[in-house]
Amino acid sequence: MKAKIFNHTVWVEEIDPEKLAKRFERLLKGSGFQILNFMDHQFHPKGYTAVWLLAESHLAIHSFPEAGKSYVELSSCSEQKLERFIKSLQD
Repeated sequence: MKAKIFNHTVWVEEIDPEKLAKRFERLLKGSGFQILNFMDHQFHPKGYTAVWLLAESHLAIHSFPEAGKSYVELSSCSEQKLERFIKSLQD
């Protein structure tokens, strides 16, 4: 039996590493995802990447300071949790 994988990508108008990490950690937990690990790196002079390893897959963020935006990708094997995440992100 093949596992279903669900994916959501979005650009957000935020590049501050602390704000991004706090916001997306809160969204993941509020959507019911189980966080197994977190890793991030701040590039100098600018730029940020963060990855949450989830029991259900992963969330990755990459900032593009020159554009004032960050790219967010969430992959999950749980359609229900992904839908809760998307709804919370839009609120």
